[in-house]
Amino acid sequence: MTRSIPWQQRLSTGTEDIQNEVIGWYQRTRHGKAYVPHMIWGTLQTEAYATVILRRVVDFLGVPDDVAAGVAKRMERQQVLYDGEHRYDVVLGEQALYTNVGGGQVMREQLERLLREIDLPSLELGILPATADFGIVPMPGFNMREDRVDYELVSCGVDITDAGELALHHKAFDALGGAAHYGDSARSLIGKALAFWSND
Repeated sequence: MTRSIPWQQRLSTGTEDIQNEVIGWYQRTRHGKAYVPHMIWGTLQTEAYATVILRRVVDFLGVPDDVAAGVAKRMERQQVLYDGEHRYDVVLGEQALYTNVGGGQVMREQLERLLREIDLPSLELGILPATADFGIVPMPGFNMREDRVDYELVSCGVDITDAGELALHHKAFDALGGAAHYGDSARSLIGKALAFWSND
């Protein structure tokens, strides 16, 4: 089954409620996967980076302004990285390291955090080089839980639960992950981006 819900409906009370809902998803998901081509995965965002993102969401969609409360919830959700009970496989597109979210200082702090967190036992973080040939057509980012795939589109969030579609998403994630760089190679790509923002 595929279900879409307009963002204005999901965010009708602001950003805090949906972030609280996401906390529940993450707490229930023992092994999650995420492909994020153009920005930093929410569960690794710094407070400053998340503030810029949620401010843009509120301004663009015209929903109630509770950015500070939404950011606090997003920071709370990150505890799953440290509780020893969860695991996340994450592939960031190299472009995510360069998409300007808040300017040089915000980006430097964000990339420094990636370098600090890359060795977390709960995290397998890969960087998909911009020139990688990963054998499938380019696609928007998605998050996977055991029983669903979630997309965040411009106008709505889309949830997919059909078993056949989930299997295709696992296959796609394997292709993306197979072309991504990990460990020292990923650190090198992050370090190159950090040098770029340090010269900004």
